Amino acid sequence: MEEFLIVDGYNIIGAWPELNKLKDTDLEGARDKLIHMLAEYQSYSGMKVYLVFDAYMVPGLGKKYVQSKLNVLYTKEKETADERIERLVTNLMGRRKQIYVATSDMIEQHVIFGKGALRLPAGELLIKIKQNRKEVRDRIQPETTAKRNPFEGKLSNELKAQFERWRRGE
Repeated sequence: MEEFLIVDGYNIIGAWPELNKLKDTDLEGARDKLIHMLAEYQSYSGMKVYLVFDAYMVPGLGKKYVQSKLNVLYTKEKETADERIERLVTNLMGRRKQIYVATSDMIEQHVIFGKGALRLPAGELLIKIKQNRKEVRDRIQPETTAKRNPFEGKLSNELKAQFERWRRGE
């Protein structure tokens, strides 16, 4: 089954304490950090992630680009992120597809649930991302702490002692 995650960007930034604090001084930095976190999540989870930012008051046709293999969408003029997310859910819906929408907006959660997608509250997504990071660290940790010399376990004690004497010049 193919899985998709659609994320309401500014809603998530406002819901996650670290990003909410950062947005007050550096909104672009908060967006970049969210993009980075979701790109990591996408690569580990295998889900196809779409990140939607609201550009309701910005004139233009909207924008779509890929950054770190993550689909980032800006809405067009007079279109809300909620409208774009609903349209995206409708377009992606199909057999053998599971769509999740990450937002803390309860009205939006009910609307997308009615369209057949599953809701993922902002707090749950943050927990999933933190769990994935821990799993990655746990997988990497044993490899970095492994013995540096693969022959060490295969040598007899006498041979190890002989090598140690040679190393010391005895």
